[in-house]
Amino acid sequence: MRKLVVWNLMTLDGYFEGTKPWDIDFHNLAWGPELQRYAEQFGREGDLLIFGRKTYEGMASYWPTAEGEGEIKAYMNGIAKIAVSRTMTEPGWTNARIVSDPIPELTKLKQEDGKTIFIFGSAELADSLLKAGLIDEIRLCVVPVILGSGNPLFKSAESQVPLKLIESSTTEGGAMILRYEPVKA
Repeated sequence: MRKLVVWNLMTLDGYFEGTKPWDIDFHNLAWGPELQRYAEQFGREGDLLIFGRKTYEGMASYWPTAEGEGEIKAYMNGIAKIAVSRTMTEPGWTNARIVSDPIPELTKLKQEDGKTIFIFGSAELADSLLKAGLIDEIRLCVVPVILGSGNPLFKSAESQVPLKLIESSTTEGGAMILRYEPVKA
């Protein structure tokens, strides 16, 4: 059975982007050799990326022409990708397809043989999959900055989601990389 893992960077006050889409300059405060090695590991560990429409569009516009990204650029462009959207008709990125209803699709994909499935960014998608009980692990890089406002990574919920810490590390720049798994009832 494959694992479904969420990965994102967020500020200490819980935002994964600022008040405008793709307002992610705070990522530069965490980026360094440790985070680069961690990001490169995703390409070796995973074989499928899932994105919500907004994140997918941003990634698809950046990675094909990214400069100086080496190993990360290679796997981002080569790996299989799914854009979750009810409005897109053409994926427009190598090795990608569109799915309108992610819950049955990911339920099926998790049962197949393969490597880890990653969700990068895509807070609304990750929220719906967490509420559906499909997320196996949440990996976060908590950036040492208080943004003050923006788009929260975790959305309002009707009930708590207990998490178990499975690993933590600190980068030289003071960012925390945390791995949690939801506690299944």
